[in-house]
Amino acid sequence: MTLAYKRIGPIEDSKKISDAIFLSNRERKAHLGQFLTPPHVADFMAGLFSKHWTDIKLLDAGAGAGALTKALVCALCSSGHKPHQIHVTAYEIDQNLLPLLHKTFEECKTLCVRANIFFSASVLEEDFIQAAVPMIRDDLFFVESPDFNMAIVNPPYKKIRSDSQARLLLHSAGIEASNLYPAFLALIARLLVKGGELVAITPRSFCNGPYFKPFRAEFLETMSLRHIHVFDSRREAFKSEDVLQETVIVHAVKEAKKLSHVVISSSNGHSGNAIAERKVAYTDVVSPGDPNQFIHLMTTDEQTYAKSVICRLPATLDELGLIVSTGRVVDFRAKSYLRKQPGNGTVPLIYPCHFRDGFVHWPKVDSRKPNAIVCNEHTHDLLVPAGVYVLVKRFTSKEERRRVVACIYDPESISSPFVGFENHLNYYHIQGHGISMNLAKGMAAFLNSSLVDVYFRQFSGHTQVNASDLRTFRYPSVSTLEKLGNWYPKPGFSQEQLDKLVEGFLF
Repeated sequence: MTLAYKRIGPIEDSKKISDAIFLSNRERKAHLGQFLTPPHVADFMAGLFSKHWTDIKLLDAGAGAGALTKALVCALCSSGHKPHQIHVTAYEIDQNLLPLLHKTFEECKTLCVRANIFFSASVLEEDFIQAAVPMIRDDLFFVESPDFNMAIVNPPYKKIRSDSQARLLLHSAGIEASNLYPAFLALIARLLVKGGELVAITPRSFCNGPYFKPFRAEFLETMSLRHIHVFDSRREAFKSEDVLQETVIVHAVKEAKKLSHVVISSSNGHSGNAIAERKVAYTDVVSPGDPNQFIHLMTTDEQTYAKSVICRLPATLDELGLIVSTGRVVDFRAKSYLRKQPGNGTVPLIYPCHFRDGFVHWPKVDSRKPNAIVCNEHTHDLLVPAGVYVLVKRFTSKEERRRVVACIYDPESISSPFVGFENHLNYYHIQGHGISMNLAKGMAAFLNSSLVDVYFRQFSGHTQVNASDLRTFRYPSVSTLEKLGNWYPKPGFSQEQLDKLVEGFLF
């Protein structure tokens, strides 16, 4: 529907509207994948647009109560380069938010009248994916897409089922996405005209991992990154929403040419707090030779240094002759074969709780997790033969100092012909068999270094360490790792001592 506007009284205090928004039902928002944007974040996003269009055609997909559009309209009305007119196309399916959205656009109209800018808006009460896919497919008899030259969006964050209508629609348009937010960004990028600008606030998870690789490939080819803002705190930017995942704000322009630098900024998310900002070479943010096209967010000199060191290391996993895999035992699927304590016909089952002082200590008598798994024809494929393995936790708690936590499974201290590694672990091996102890010690020391931790945090905004992430690392040579293994730290070795030891062998 297209809104007809009339003059209204003084603009209602935005905090009252914001409070009303946040009081809306949390369960409904979770179902829709909604996390509504706080006003100070919306203002920051609005300030990132850099082009001066005289005729603005703005897309706000998943508009909510209109906080993002209002922030942008406020910025444009006070700009030294005011546009002649602004037309907004807003999509919103939450009936509870529509009254607030209409009210916000009435306020935008009033602001624009005062600034001598013509304002119009269309509020479309329909699913953005269902509406946008036919536009980009150029379906027969479908209304032609507006020539959007600006887009501001806080897309919904929710997984898309593989058998859902949304997934099938996206696939028909050549878009592969397992979550709503990259699907929205991919569609928006296609709907923008050449030179059009996008500012979006999203989870940071698209920066790495295999699930987002198709999205990164298309987005980075189509769009030129200009500015990425990183929130130092997991909670503060969306404090009222209990959002725990790390979020970023991305500003990109639809053009193939990339600038020499990208601005990377960071803040803790509090309103009014300082923002640290630095220019980083585009090729350091997205390495030209990286087939995975991970996006590295370097906010400090320490992170820049860590990336330069890791990228100069001589070996890939293939060149080391090693493989990293995820533990085969998914405990809830193998529940009938798990045992609290070892006994006849069982072999060790290793969880992260068995990590201590760089080695696996098994069994753990007071553990809430099983210590053993039955060894028979039903579980044989879940086990690996006894040997030396380097294990890495797939999940770490927010309180742990490092994201990458490694230790060694030593068969000399655990007598068993086979062992099971639970699915919350990754393990390094040679074609399903163990590796030499010196190589294992060197690899564990390298992985436990602050250098690796700082590097990993550049492209991963969550506490999960996947095998696919570890495969992308560059590593020291076999000889360097084996020499490092000769000096593998004993219990009580501090992190600072370990870091000095590792750097001593790398330089």
